[in-house]
Parts: sequence; structure tokens; C-alpha cells
Amino acid sequence: QVQLVESGGGLVQPGGSLRLSCVASGGTVSTYNMGWFRRAPGKEREFVGVITWGSGTIRYADSVKGRFTISRENAKNTVYLQMTSLKPEDTAVYYCAADRNIGIMAYAAMEYDYWGQGTQVTVSS
Repeated sequence: QVQLVESGGGLVQPGGSLRLSCVASGGTVSTYNMGWFRRAPGKEREFVGVITWGSGTIRYADSVKGRFTISRENAKNTVYLQMTSLKPEDTAVYYCAADRNIGIMAYAAMEYDYWGQGTQVTVSS
């Protein structure tokens, strides 16, 4: 059973930056496809990006492309989401998730098997 713990959220002004971390235990992040999702108030959970197992192919949602960067640090069993040029519409609870089905790069939340508890990101002046 993989356990995921996110951290790094907070309040930031528009145009600011934050880095979220997702630390895994009970499994190795490099052997799963690791996704980032977010849920804004009153909205469905939304795909943000994914890093695949092994070599780490990365894909992003159009809404964050060019502003957000996913990376992985195998030695710390951690996946990161670096967020820059933040906008008020980025306000959400951010979740990391692990997908055991590494043969497919999944964008739907229902495809992921393990989830963290989420960390709140608020972008406001």
C-alpha cells in the first residue's frame, strides 16, 4: 500500500511561485506513473500533469503548460510540482496520485490507485 503525503501549499500573491512536494512510502515513485491533480471549490478534480515511471516522460494540462514543472527525486522518493506565474484561478487543493498501470499515461483521476490528502494553494492579493 503506497502512502502519499503532499506539502508546500499556502497563500501566494498572483505572479508568485510555490513548490509542492509529494513524498511516498510503501512504494517507489519511479515505479509508478505519478500524477498531480487539483480541485477548485465547486469544481471537479482536474488533471494537472503526470510523470511516468522509469525515464519520466512528462505531460501537462494546457492550463498550466509553461508555468508548472513536474520533477522527481528518486533518492528522496519524492515528486515535485513547481508552480510559477500563479493566477487566482490556480487556487485549489492539490493532490498527488500514483497509478499502478504504468502501460498507459492516464489523465483521468479514476485511473489512479493511491492518493495523498491534498495541500491547499490559494492565489490572492
